[in-house]
Amino acid sequence: MAVPGFTFGAFILVLHVSSVANYPSGKVGKSCHGMVPEHSHTARSDPVHNISVSQMTFRPGDQIEVTLSGLPFRGFLLEARNAEDLSGPPIGSFTLIDSQVSQLLTCEDVQGYAVSHTNPSKKTKIKVYWNAPSNSPNHIKFLVTVVEKYKIYWVKIPGPVISQPNAPPFTTPEATVAPLSTLPPVSHLTKSFSASDCGNKKFCIRSPLNCDPEKERACFFLSFTRDDQSVVVEMSGPSKGYLSFAFSHDRWMGDDDAYVCIHEDHTVHIQPSRLMGRSHPVMDSRGALEDMAWRLADGVMQCSFRRNITLPGVKNRFDLNTSYYIFLADGAADNGRIYKHSQQPLITYEKHNVTDYPKNVGGSRSLFLLKAHGALMFVAWMTTVSIGVLMARFFKFVWAKPVFGQAAWFQVHRTLMLTTTALTCIAFVLPFIYRRGWSWYAGYHPYLGCIVMVFAVLQPLLAAFRPPLYDPRRQMFNWTHWSMGTAARIIAVAAMFLGMDLPGLNLPGPWKTYAMTGFVAWHVGTEIVLEIHAYRLSRKVEILDDARIQILQSFTVAEAEGHAFKKVALAVYICGNVTFLIIFLSAINHL
Repeated sequence: MAVPGFTFGAFILVLHVSSVANYPSGKVGKSCHGMVPEHSHTARSDPVHNISVSQMTFRPGDQIEVTLSGLPFRGFLLEARNAEDLSGPPIGSFTLIDSQVSQLLTCEDVQGYAVSHTNPSKKTKIKVYWNAPSNSPNHIKFLVTVVEKYKIYWVKIPGPVISQPNAPPFTTPEATVAPLSTLPPVSHLTKSFSASDCGNKKFCIRSPLNCDPEKERACFFLSFTRDDQSVVVEMSGPSKGYLSFAFSHDRWMGDDDAYVCIHEDHTVHIQPSRLMGRSHPVMDSRGALEDMAWRLADGVMQCSFRRNITLPGVKNRFDLNTSYYIFLADGAADNGRIYKHSQQPLITYEKHNVTDYPKNVGGSRSLFLLKAHGALMFVAWMTTVSIGVLMARFFKFVWAKPVFGQAAWFQVHRTLMLTTTALTCIAFVLPFIYRRGWSWYAGYHPYLGCIVMVFAVLQPLLAAFRPPLYDPRRQMFNWTHWSMGTAARIIAVAAMFLGMDLPGLNLPGPWKTYAMTGFVAWHVGTEIVLEIHAYRLSRKVEILDDARIQILQSFTVAEAEGHAFKKVALAVYICGNVTFLIIFLSAINHL
């Protein structure tokens, strides 16, 4: 069942927010200009790291040793700027001393304009060489951004100013003090949200459908209440990390308006963000949000805020008087950093305008194409192929009478196997249609699925060239046909085990593993019982007396008894098989 990961591309509210600290490899070239990590936290103003240089004067072409030192830190971004124009581009280039801990970055299409870390390990000192360019300004100032951990960092820590020998004395430009930005106040909710007004005053999305966050701890709840020209948003769910929702024009990740409530240090941070393709969400300013409030109780996180329906002049925020698909997700967080959602996001079945008439809607954590993929594969590789195998192995003499020119058992076997191939082919293409290509996020599942697909197509092609019964090649055919079929069944079961855990078809656990294990045991057990029965039947005939008539009579009786037992065993097996199939199909239908 080669399925993809994500819906929304899977709405990867996933992640490690784009930043210096969030890129453990140090590939932070896009932060060269501002040197500001986008961590949704405020930079510290009391630096504990410093920059030192090997000399205070320089000439074009000189190479100066620059040292960054201080308390242990994980990430950094070091640049040289014109001391008289710190907002300008980087000046000169750097040369590495230890490439194990530092690397050159390309800024403004120039390699070596800046230096950053190569890994998130703790470090206390970094040394590099700065190369003075031929067109260097009179005075150079070194700046560094240092990240101790995700929420603790310092931006543009100033280093020493170095000057050319004949340059006029450097005068520090008069600082223009920008007013400190004030974040909207955040209050504490005194009581839980209620679903009593859903469909009357509130536009609600709930999972399970019709659950009430006031009464049910496991209820995922998102509501929108229009209040004149603004909307009050309430979000609730069981989470110790984060809850998030997003407005999307389609079912794919990209250019989406998202909002995240992050649990950190016994408080909740409410943060708008934007999603750009299948990449990390970028946190935005909270200035567009008002009346923010939160609550933590019994493992349930609740947060609320108000925002205007339209926000002219505010980037990345959608107007709420338009219809969108709505996503609701949750996942783990650590020190304010959010990681991939813990389960497939809930996605509304269609687009909705949350400022229109109040509604009570639900959603699905798996799209129809993925549900159909899983259902067809379960039918094919749990039912049709299993019964078809038993027919060929144990019922050749039970239903040997011809039907339409062939033995009845063979007609049933062929029909079931062709059905398996047809269902597999249909199911195989569905994830590619949904995913619009190959999924690189589904582990080994799609690879196993491709192998199963190849076997499923080769088996009927091989059967079409089956040699006659007494042809010398018949035995080779039988072994090849059996080997390929057995391999396909084993790999298919492995693919189903892996597919059940994928985000696109994340069946509830751990019962799914027990149920699939039970099915495998049921089928293997049935084959073992029928094998033992066949062996005992053959032994019973062998030990009969040598009298011809007695052998014939005894064999007829034994054969009749054996046929009756096999028919009963098959009926019981089919009942159990269908029971397991119904369990899985019901679970898929309720996703």
